[in-house]
Amino acid sequence: MPILGSVALFEVELKFRITEPDRLRSKLDELGATWGEPVPQRDRYFAHPSRDFAVTDEALRLRTVGDANVLTYKGPEIDTLTKTRREIEVPIADGVDQAARMTDLLLGLGFRPVREVAKTRHSGLILWQSRTVDWTWDDIPPLGAFVELEIVTDDPGRAAAQDVIISLARQLGLTNSERRSYLELLLDHDR
Repeated sequence: MPILGSVALFEVELKFRITEPDRLRSKLDELGATWGEPVPQRDRYFAHPSRDFAVTDEALRLRTVGDANVLTYKGPEIDTLTKTRREIEVPIADGVDQAARMTDLLLGLGFRPVREVAKTRHSGLILWQSRTVDWTWDDIPPLGAFVELEIVTDDPGRAAAQDVIISLARQLGLTNSERRSYLELLLDHDR
């Protein structure tokens, strides 16, 4: 599905609630996972003016990490084994003022703020079955901790990426993947 001469990219992901943090840390270390420093992230989600993203399973997010800002569109999930979806990320200028300007632009276009998701994220990499898998350990008050396994790939690579992610999850002893987004989990919690 080429877009303006570029290749459409898909995020192939599985997410799990962390129930045994010490065991998971040990497993990650055994597999040679790299560990990044914890980084606070602030995600602001927006509702579309003419369609219900909760129904269409889409999302529009403005993420701020440190001084960096990224606007992300997430398309609907396209499989039942993993959380595979098309993802388009567009970096915008750095700074709090620039995030505020982008928010003003979205509001001016009729988008409405839904909720903010604040988290602390540890990121790293794992080499598994000759593929580099991005993993994150997210602490999200008041929900707790989650781990995500992810590969970003083009359309022809989706099936292989799904196999790698599922296999790695099994190796880590992760079961009962969470299909809801952090936004959905927080909105459920708020109710």
